[in-house]
Amino acid sequence: MKALSQKRRHPLAVIALLLMGLLVTGGLYAVATTVNEAKASTTSFSASDGAEGKKLFEANCATCHGMGASGTQAGPSLVGVGAAAVDFQVGTGRMPMQMNGPQAYKKPAQFNDEQTHQLSAYVASLGAGPAIPEEHLLDEQGDPAKGGELFRVNCAMCHNAAAAGGALTRGKFAPALADVTGKHIYEAMVTGPQNMPVFSDANVTPEGKRDIITFLKQIEANGSPGGADLGALGPVSEGLFVWIAGLGVIIAFTIWLTSRTS
Repeated sequence: MKALSQKRRHPLAVIALLLMGLLVTGGLYAVATTVNEAKASTTSFSASDGAEGKKLFEANCATCHGMGASGTQAGPSLVGVGAAAVDFQVGTGRMPMQMNGPQAYKKPAQFNDEQTHQLSAYVASLGAGPAIPEEHLLDEQGDPAKGGELFRVNCAMCHNAAAAGGALTRGKFAPALADVTGKHIYEAMVTGPQNMPVFSDANVTPEGKRDIITFLKQIEANGSPGGADLGALGPVSEGLFVWIAGLGVIIAFTIWLTSRTS
């Protein structure tokens, strides 16, 4: 009994119990999260949506992404990316890509809304992932002041404080956000397309994402009443423009004067 008691009091036993507790807690959390995401991703789709989406996928997407969306050397696996990723990539025309490059460009969509919905349904059925956002999160009735603060803290370093876009490294870029639908903005935040990080609900809540969309749509509606915004980069770009334009006028006037005297 004494030997058994000593084993129970061994310092490593406490560490082992703590590790076991962490593993069990983490496993339960992962299972619960997966189940919730799976429900959220598939509840808005019918069985026929998934069946039609599979046909479209095999005819148009499997060449790069493989049968069953398991991935190939030409394209990544889509298992677990969720419906929102497909709706964004296909709905903005980024997929199918025209050519390989640093990132996919926005272009006219190849599939209509119904076909995009069906493709989203099929990919959502393959594994849990972010769902297409609900309509109340896209009504543009959030708090633009809070949205502006969230945007400046989380997004402005790439997309510019006025959402005019910006250059990144190795030929990549953060696109301008004008003329982008609220649904696609939300989907980009939860899926992290191209070089964009994922903003989960733990980083930015659904209401926070709604506020950001409201802010972006407000500044888009306001436009630039003072004239050309020159990328909304502030006095540096404006001063550079005036300096170059002013020098150009002076040089042109000088050339005109000399030509007159000769």
